[in-house]
Amino acid sequence: MMEYVSMLYLWLKAAHIIFTIFWMAGLFMLPRFFVYHQEAAEGSEEAEKWVEREARLRKIILLPSLILVWVLGLILAMQVGAFSQGWFHAKLLGVILLSAYHMWMAGYSKKLARGERPMTGKKLRLINEVPGVAAAIIVILVVVKPF
Repeated sequence: MMEYVSMLYLWLKAAHIIFTIFWMAGLFMLPRFFVYHQEAAEGSEEAEKWVEREARLRKIILLPSLILVWVLGLILAMQVGAFSQGWFHAKLLGVILLSAYHMWMAGYSKKLARGERPMTGKKLRLINEVPGVAAAIIVILVVVKPF
């Protein structure tokens, strides 16, 4: 199995980066959808459209991308022996936290679908910065490998 992974390493790495971009795009979009959703009148046709849009984003882009990022990332990490490197442990922690953020947002989306609106638009705009900060830290860890 690892022979094939070795032959396909660059393709797997490219796919990992591509699906990371898709995942990050979805993580940037979903909180923005939440802002627009909350600005729509409760029970309105517009609010229902946002429920549908959020569900599609979660099911078509976010969840498949999350799964592929994890699967491809772990295969690549095994191939290069990254589990023994400090930078990888920090990156893995960042990806775990970003995955938890993803799951929290999926839960928040379901709350909005039920008509609950526990956060303000301002707070949602602030949490929209989380994936950007996480991406910057993870990229620095992977490229610079500071430890």
